[in-house]
Amino acid sequence: MKPFTHLNLSEAMLSNLENLKYEMMTPIQELSIPPILKGRDLLAQAKTGSGKTAAFGIGLLENLDISRNRIQILILCPTRELSEQVAGEIRRIARFRPNIKVLNITGGMPMNKQELSLKHQAHIVVGTPGRILKLLNRESLVLDEMKAFILDEGDRMLDMGFMDEIRSIFEFLPAQRQTLCFSATFPKEIRELGKTILKNPMEITLEAFHNPDVIEQRFYEVSSGDKIAAVLGIMKGFKPESSLIFCNTKDSCRQVGSRLNGFGLHALTLHGDLEQNERTEVLIRFANGSSGILVATDVAARGLDIDSLGAVINFDLPFETETYVHRIGRTGRAGKEGLAFSLIRPKEKFRLELINDHLKSDYIAVVPGPEFIRSDINKGSELQSEMRPEMITLSINGGRKNKISAGDLLGALTVKDGIDGEDVGRIDRLDTVTFVAVKRSSKNRAVKVLENGTIKGRRFKVMIRDS
Repeated sequence: MKPFTHLNLSEAMLSNLENLKYEMMTPIQELSIPPILKGRDLLAQAKTGSGKTAAFGIGLLENLDISRNRIQILILCPTRELSEQVAGEIRRIARFRPNIKVLNITGGMPMNKQELSLKHQAHIVVGTPGRILKLLNRESLVLDEMKAFILDEGDRMLDMGFMDEIRSIFEFLPAQRQTLCFSATFPKEIRELGKTILKNPMEITLEAFHNPDVIEQRFYEVSSGDKIAAVLGIMKGFKPESSLIFCNTKDSCRQVGSRLNGFGLHALTLHGDLEQNERTEVLIRFANGSSGILVATDVAARGLDIDSLGAVINFDLPFETETYVHRIGRTGRAGKEGLAFSLIRPKEKFRLELINDHLKSDYIAVVPGPEFIRSDINKGSELQSEMRPEMITLSINGGRKNKISAGDLLGALTVKDGIDGEDVGRIDRLDTVTFVAVKRSSKNRAVKVLENGTIKGRRFKVMIRDS
């Protein structure tokens, strides 16, 4: 791996990357940033969590003309969560130059507010295909001066049925542009799409599989009725700090979350029936460590990026082997080892054969013993005490629009007779609400000091989010 100083970047960019603790380039960054800086089109393959957002962000921001307050970069993402995450990462990288405006435009948000924001212009727009196309058709989003277009997670766009919208969006793009397509896999449809939108592209292909030395994969053969007991056995035996449990349907997701909570565990669910504000809160509570278990469907979990995720559990084995690769790739990141568990019903053994063919591996499904399949565990009391999250989330009914900063909230919590600064965790500010993680042992004092005190001279309501 080479350092970022190896690239022809401005001193301001290099200084910001150093502040962000970006020291050595990942393989996809090392291979893709130089051609991006030169304006080349790119068709790049890399596994989830490989650093591709920083790759195109660094390359494109370096060439941005901030004197032109017009949309110069459009980034398409398959889900709202991924769009928000990409926009946040672009903003972090963009700190090296002042006044770069980044807008996140997705469904689930009031369109009139987005149109108002677009009237004031921006340099970069990140969004989902449906909402972007609507705004283009309404002529609220104008791309006459766009210089670069990025299609992120191209294979997932295909899986989620967005190809028609994407082709319609292409009709609004200037003919002269730089186009980058990033995808974890290159199915036939993505290659055909690339031929129509890319000009003499440079193709980069990295190993899409995950290093077995980094991710330990285990397969358990269990009946449908023993799956919950198997999850409890995994929790009891391995005690992962955080676990992402995948289900194939929304109903299964809800049922698994309910059953685990019935055993006294702190499990959150993420599926397509949740409202946007509910989805946002779930992701925040999982990311800040106030819940150690997230039960999710594949579509709802797109864009979730937790570096320290301890384990992935396939409660339902996915139908596609590539989906299996996507799922387990969410653990074993940032130089840490990961765990991936899969529960296989006896009649699903053929799926394991397909996974082995795909990964060139020879995994077998083990039938766990009765000491592992324990569904009682004193109604979960053992796990309840052993796996209780150290943090808990508080919400304050004020946010960015109230000019509340993270520093303001930290100061309000750590006043005399307040809580220790080390008891305060991650702070997430939204427009009208702020979430803060505090140590569970300090929650009552934290609530009291916030209810009795003020932030920027105002009192705010405080709620404990722990259900």
